[in-house]
Amino acid sequence: MNSPAITDDGLPPLREVIAALGLNAKKSLGQNFLLDMNLTRRIARAAEAKDAVIYEVGPGPGGLTRALLAEGASRVIAVERDSRCIPALEQIAAAWPGKLDIIEADAMTVDEAALFHDLGVSGPVRVAANLPYNAGTALLVQWLESEIWPPFWASLTLMFQREVAERIVARPRSKAYGRLSVLAQWRAKAHILFDIGPRAFVPPPKVTSSLLRIDPLAHPVAEARLADLQRVCAAAFGQRRKMLRQSLKAIASDAEGLIHRAGLDPTARAETLSIADFAALARVSASRS
Repeated sequence: MNSPAITDDGLPPLREVIAALGLNAKKSLGQNFLLDMNLTRRIARAAEAKDAVIYEVGPGPGGLTRALLAEGASRVIAVERDSRCIPALEQIAAAWPGKLDIIEADAMTVDEAALFHDLGVSGPVRVAANLPYNAGTALLVQWLESEIWPPFWASLTLMFQREVAERIVARPRSKAYGRLSVLAQWRAKAHILFDIGPRAFVPPPKVTSSLLRIDPLAHPVAEARLADLQRVCAAAFGQRRKMLRQSLKAIASDAEGLIHRAGLDPTARAETLSIADFAALARVSASRS
């Protein structure tokens, strides 16, 4: 049974909006619409929407957008590349005057700093999004790789496939631990809030989804340059079954010497190293380049 609409914005249920506009989710855009307003309100609360400026990527027909506004967001800046969804978002903007900015663009190409400046937004914003599956990881990496740190975001509350979420929060000595784990945990704290089954979406995906909360650290957990850390991780995890003395030959002719200088065991494998270990390797590799 479908949950009743619980917002007081005067808008029709989302399912009716989608039907009226003929908004079938596009597989090519990785779209899966969330229609359950009880669930979207729960996500909005997890994002701490009340009194916050929210940056939403891929709002689609606006299920989460409506929930963010209903939970008290002071403003929502929504970036949507699918022009078919703009009329649905415009209905929401009319119901919440002055609280919703609609930007028709591909979020991967948006200069957030310039966008927020143009909109008169100062200070960090909170990001909340049911990210398209085919762009979620790339967007997260882009936000984590920011040269300016702390970044433009005060928090990220994002939907991912469960498998991707597990990679982001994975700990050393686990199968899911890899480059994405190191990047995310070097600069931020990440944890899975709850899982969402396929039936919550239209159309239902073939996988379980997870809501992830990521909060930036004021400083990385260990000193290193981002580019050096990325280079070391790429080499180490590129041949993760091999010992470090072999896998790191891709970046150092004297890989064993480099590893010793970092205070590590050349026979160790990438999946056993901590974030601090990778940072140590990054520092040593930078000093030798």
